[in-house]
Amino acid sequence: MKKIYLGAALLAFSLVACDFPKEQNAAQAEMVDSSDSLQRVIQQKDNELNNIMSTLNEIQEGFRQINEAEGRVCIESVSGEGSKHKTIMENMAFIQRTMKTNRELIANLKQQLRNTTSTNTKLKATIEETLAGLMVQMEEKNTKITALKEELAQKETRLAEQGDSISVLATNVAELSSDNAEKQITMAKQEIELNTAWYALGTKKELRSQKILKDGDVLRTGDFNKNYFTRIDLRETTVIPLDSKSAKLLTNHPAGSYGLEKDGQDKYVLHIYNPQTFWSVSRYLVVSVK
Repeated sequence: MKKIYLGAALLAFSLVACDFPKEQNAAQAEMVDSSDSLQRVIQQKDNELNNIMSTLNEIQEGFRQINEAEGRVCIESVSGEGSKHKTIMENMAFIQRTMKTNRELIANLKQQLRNTTSTNTKLKATIEETLAGLMVQMEEKNTKITALKEELAQKETRLAEQGDSISVLATNVAELSSDNAEKQITMAKQEIELNTAWYALGTKKELRSQKILKDGDVLRTGDFNKNYFTRIDLRETTVIPLDSKSAKLLTNHPAGSYGLEKDGQDKYVLHIYNPQTFWSVSRYLVVSVK
């Protein structure tokens, strides 16, 4: 009888033990899904910002090509070659095509900004203000190109004698237009860069696997996985939920500029009281959680 009871107890223990791997596998699968979802969000933000900056660069390149073509028009207009009229018309046609392309790029970028969900409001406003300035530049340039085309048609016989002064004037106008466009784009880039920061949360094991934590040191080498970090606008993001009951900042940030507080679920939340001071030492924040 004792043997029967012992056998029944062993059988019951085996059945209960079999359930543990199932629960453990389900928890692990949930963690992997959560990590994959976070990576997709990070990648989406980076892709959208990269697409915006790429389009801005294309617009700037379009302005540069337009200015070069304007310079060629002026040079050809004072040359003595018999084919100068054809060359001038070809350059004028190129300018009009490039301006059309720039308008389309600006329109597409405006639509992209309307559709994006991950770019913050102030960053959107900065880029939209830049686009508005570029549209003004486009309209001003269109007026100048139209006037130049009419002038070339009316005064073609006299351009050979007046070419030097017209060339200098057109070059100055092109340089001013180029400078204004470049300044607008440069200001937008600088605004983004000056207010961009990155943060990463993870266990020490996770941070080591991303080469963020190495031999006890954080971010000591440049080969860490930058895609593991979340990009933020430091003016906008002053509260970062850490979603953990244990949290420790591994990067250096001035005391008094931040605080670790617990939410209603007894999990830590990082509050940044003074963003400029907090990010003054490093634009990278690494937090070890459990």
